[in-house]
Amino acid sequence: MSEPRPSDRHDAPDPDDTFEEIVDEATQRDPDLAVIEAGSRTLRAHSGQPQGEAVPARPADPETDTALRAVEQELAGRWGETKLEPSVTRIAALMDVLGEPQRAYPSIHITGTNGKTSTARMIEALLNAFELRTGRYTSPHVQSITERISLDGSPIEPERFIETYEDIKPYVEMVDAQQPYRLSFFEVLTGMAYAAFADAPVDVAVVEVGMGGTWDATNVIDSTVAVVTPISLDHTDRLGTTPAEIAGEKAGVIKQGATVILAQQPVDAAQVMLKKAVEVDATVAREGMEFGVTSREIAVGGQLLTLRGLGGEYTDIFLPLYGAHQAHNAAVALSAVEAFFGIGAEQARSLDIDAIRKAFASVLSPGRLEVVRSSPTVVLDAAHNPAGAKAAADGISEAFSFSRLIGVVGTSGDKDVRGLLEAFEPIFAEIVVTQNSTPRAMDVDELAAIAVEVFGDDRVQVEPRLDDALEAAITLAEEEDEYAGAGVLVTGSVITVGEARLLLGRG
Repeated sequence: MSEPRPSDRHDAPDPDDTFEEIVDEATQRDPDLAVIEAGSRTLRAHSGQPQGEAVPARPADPETDTALRAVEQELAGRWGETKLEPSVTRIAALMDVLGEPQRAYPSIHITGTNGKTSTARMIEALLNAFELRTGRYTSPHVQSITERISLDGSPIEPERFIETYEDIKPYVEMVDAQQPYRLSFFEVLTGMAYAAFADAPVDVAVVEVGMGGTWDATNVIDSTVAVVTPISLDHTDRLGTTPAEIAGEKAGVIKQGATVILAQQPVDAAQVMLKKAVEVDATVAREGMEFGVTSREIAVGGQLLTLRGLGGEYTDIFLPLYGAHQAHNAAVALSAVEAFFGIGAEQARSLDIDAIRKAFASVLSPGRLEVVRSSPTVVLDAAHNPAGAKAAADGISEAFSFSRLIGVVGTSGDKDVRGLLEAFEPIFAEIVVTQNSTPRAMDVDELAAIAVEVFGDDRVQVEPRLDDALEAAITLAEEEDEYAGAGVLVTGSVITVGEARLLLGRG
């Protein structure tokens, strides 16, 4: 079969049904399906509205669209996100002339290598469930630049994005004139986010670092909670060649007296983080020690979890995302929100379980094992390094029962492409290599050469255009009756996934 397993076979129950009642009822009929049935019906009974519009389309109004494109063009004329001068001098100067907007609200700061955006979305949903107004800043975007700045779970409206840019533009130009280098694309967007959050105003900001931590533009905030998702090798030319070296840069988000929520880490990375926490008198909560995933079961459209937080155990949580990595992200997010509320240190209590369940059931994470088409099933995942690819491969193998899986892969040239392909090799029957439209994309012939070394010549097809690559992969998935349960996974880069999403009609 090509759909997520298992199948939902029953109509939606009375919303007042409890999980325990559903389990008892289902057990009487078919013990093997009891937990699965409960997970499916719990989703329908307890989920609130999904978080906002996760990936907005272009503005419908032509004038607004033209104005947004003009802003995008101006931003694109600055240093891109891959060209860095490691310093917070420029962003600090911008914050100064803007009146320090980043100090107008408390914040939760997220660093790590993989899982940052999904974790940020979960934290945001949890805070919204407790009626706090949130601002979320994440990167990169899947399709629209406005995704990067969210208010109350929804991307900022294009009109407000344009207005925010125009408001800070004179101050940006003032700082540009005073510095050896102009503010970068990412620095200006960071300034826009902090200004928009102060203007809203928000009760709390959830901020994902762009790269590293110490000198990242976001690191002009003093967060009471620092979150570190799993660290692995990525951006090695800028952050270091070992997990410990990379952790040294990322540890810069840990501020004096903060609480650190530490996901499972390589030993050397964990040691660096713990040392930094001691230096600044920060409190550390470690996954697997103070919090973690107690149990997880596959359920319709996601998974059913029991999480152990800082304040106790939270049962019967439906998470509409696939993969063990997302369950671990959920545990990290829950503990971060508990820490924000002082639970585990100042208070010995749990958060309201109903609010927790509704929040997690509403989470969306576009481009993270996201199903965008059926017959054949097409899944998108933004994995762009070996650790992310391994998590995606494990997740798709667990959640789907494909008889044959075709990969569509387009990567950036500055990544560990061989490591990424090796992680996917066991699950791809064939691979179609391609490239996205950005200058950062790896040349398709270079990518094909590496793919042939990993997969063998007979399993590799080359299609320079992404639209042709998608068509070729879908054709391969459909071509023989015996492969009626075949699927397609599009991966390798957030940009590739975003462009594929548009081509497949999800933009």
